[in-house]
Amino acid sequence: MNILGISAYYHDSAAALVRDGEIVAAAQEERFTRKKHDAGFPLQAIRYCLAEGKVAPGQLDAVAFYDKPIAKFARILETYFSVAPRGLQSFMMAIPLWLKQKLWIPMEIEATLESLGFLPGIPVYFPEHHESHAASAFFPSPFEQAAILTLDGVGEWATSTIGRGQQNRLDILKELRFPHSLGLLYSAFTYFTGFRVNSGEYKLMGLAPYGEQIYVNRILDNLLDLKEDGSFRLNMDYFGYLDGLTMTNANFNRLFDGPPRKAEAEISQREMDLARSIQVVTEEIVLRMARTAQALTGLENLCLAGGVALNCVANGRLLREGPFKNIWIQPAAGDAGGALGAALMVWHVIKNQPRATDGIHDRMQGSYLGPAFDESEIEAFLQARGYPAEKIDDPELWADRIADLIAAEQVIGLVQGRMEFGPRALGNRSIIGDARSTKMQTIMNLKIKYRESFRPFAPTCLEERVGEYFDLDRSSPYMLLVAPVRTERCYGLDKAKKLPVRERINQVRSDVPAITHVDYSARIQSVSRAVNPGYYRIIQAFEKKTGYGIIINTSFNVRGEPIVCTPEDAYRCFMRTEMDTLVLGPFILDKKRQPPWQEKKNWRTDYVLD
Repeated sequence: MNILGISAYYHDSAAALVRDGEIVAAAQEERFTRKKHDAGFPLQAIRYCLAEGKVAPGQLDAVAFYDKPIAKFARILETYFSVAPRGLQSFMMAIPLWLKQKLWIPMEIEATLESLGFLPGIPVYFPEHHESHAASAFFPSPFEQAAILTLDGVGEWATSTIGRGQQNRLDILKELRFPHSLGLLYSAFTYFTGFRVNSGEYKLMGLAPYGEQIYVNRILDNLLDLKEDGSFRLNMDYFGYLDGLTMTNANFNRLFDGPPRKAEAEISQREMDLARSIQVVTEEIVLRMARTAQALTGLENLCLAGGVALNCVANGRLLREGPFKNIWIQPAAGDAGGALGAALMVWHVIKNQPRATDGIHDRMQGSYLGPAFDESEIEAFLQARGYPAEKIDDPELWADRIADLIAAEQVIGLVQGRMEFGPRALGNRSIIGDARSTKMQTIMNLKIKYRESFRPFAPTCLEERVGEYFDLDRSSPYMLLVAPVRTERCYGLDKAKKLPVRERINQVRSDVPAITHVDYSARIQSVSRAVNPGYYRIIQAFEKKTGYGIIINTSFNVRGEPIVCTPEDAYRCFMRTEMDTLVLGPFILDKKRQPPWQEKKNWRTDYVLD
């Protein structure tokens, strides 16, 4: 049975294909349109999924959309009526879009499928938004049964839920409702500190270690009434998202010592302290909700999804201090993953189909669920454009060459295998480098990514070496856990906080300084030979040369651009930046040998900076 899952019209639209409970394909629309966080109907992602699964007309059995548009529309109307006549401008902007587009999703699905050759009449299902998140968290997980925690901005009404999954059943036990939302609270601070809502939250998380938690009490005393079970009520006197066009208002400005930081303005100590303070509050809420989930279910495993589940600092603290023995986080935890959850919800719950688990392995296939390009396709692209490349067919020699380049402090764009599903590059669409380098963080931030210098880089570590570098006793395949770098590898712990901010950014903090954040932590990806043999082979070869089974891994894109998908996307990004080498499957391209790169306009104007 083929089930197509779809998410659209908020942010990070996506499609996924599930066949008889197995995940065949999944991808975000942004990777094809090259528009970051593309919220449009995911026509190209749908085309990809159906093509990858070789689903012909007559072979698609069901479609699942990740939320209930009518219920969401009712919430929007009720919200506007509750604050009227305030919010008229926002109302007049939102309602035409709903009347023209978002209320007609069933018809759009049918029309899209007809345009692709599928006859009308395919059943379409609409699980609730947080049901889709919960399904994406539990059903691909390794666990036969688990507590489930979903946290985001808002779905129809729910903003956070606690649930229980058992075999092929999923039950929502408790929910927090709009406008009281941890995701929206965090986004309010994202907006206030000058970053873009729904894309800049990870910047706020990365900025937090530079600050002090001086605003925590001010947040808890004024912005929310937090209960012991993790539920809370926001004081809407300080927020603008009910009746205005901004997340915060003048009361918020007065509470936090002035107006919001303007985008691209210099980051001050205030923004650093605000970032640290809201991160502390967020972690406390997550911990309280998790304790409640454990008390309600009595289970030792927890599954997480929703945009807040991408807060890997909170996840790391939950693993260390929370009540659960094991946690598993959906790698596409945001709205993109809702497409996958909706499809799995239809298969397991609506169709009542069983699932098999072993308690160890998940069903995400490393999240390598997007398009791949074989050797002949890459070779045809290179030959057609006249781009010189060296081909290395032997996998060991290929890995050995790349390891040499890393050890020489080159910055390398790596494209191999299937593209990752979710916001993290996991070795198939990655920029990689030497974690031992004292200059690599600055080079990558300023000359490759064109982004703020404080932004940290993540490591990829051989799975069996994780405990040698980090205080972590398990694998972290999806880069969703933060853990401390082992103390014996660290330098300058006693004087770190006494240094000025700019010196702290450039401080050599460990023997792997390029991936050691200012608080001596790292966002870890572990890689196993079984899941990604090519990537594993590179790091293993690097270890044989240097003694270090760890490298830098950051997403293959520049600021404001989606992660690359095709060889053409990768080559364009390679030539626009100061990367040294590009790896396209078995082909290795030296920047010095490439023809001059010319464009008719400033390419950076094509991207919305975030």
